[in-house]
Amino acid sequence: MKCQKCEKPATFHITELTGDEVSALHYCAECADKYLKSDSDDEPVAEEVGTAITKHLKIDQTADELHRLDQKVCPVCGITFYEFRQSGRLGCPNDYEYFQEELNPLIMSIHGETNHVGRRPARGDDGMLMQQIEVIRLRKEMTEAVEREDYELASRIRDQIKQLEEELQ
Repeated sequence: MKCQKCEKPATFHITELTGDEVSALHYCAECADKYLKSDSDDEPVAEEVGTAITKHLKIDQTADELHRLDQKVCPVCGITFYEFRQSGRLGCPNDYEYFQEELNPLIMSIHGETNHVGRRPARGDDGMLMQQIEVIRLRKEMTEAVEREDYELASRIRDQIKQLEEELQ
């Protein structure tokens, strides 16, 4: 089939519905482009610009949200959500609770469940878990003390860590 405006092959077939009237138009790419542009008035262009701005704002919102989320820091081990995204590893058991809102969809997509249903370690109890979390917190404090060059505090914390680790064993 040939274009209705020129002799080129028709590659666009447009069906227009105007009231009860149906008309079929057959145009080549260039004529179809001219037809579609001449048919539009200022409102659709404004709508397209508005749509583009809305999409852009949503993208920026998502980027801002991701940036805000990446700055979120676990109060126990000090890992940021950004560090988790980069390494794929959490810093401590508290991270599962602290980043719960962000992790649940991920865990659900991987495991199909968000609650543990398998076997548990025989020696795992809440008291040990709390001691392990305390060791992680103390290690973070010791690192901060060394960075501040407060070596006396760092050595006291080191001794506390050794004592807790001995109790854990």
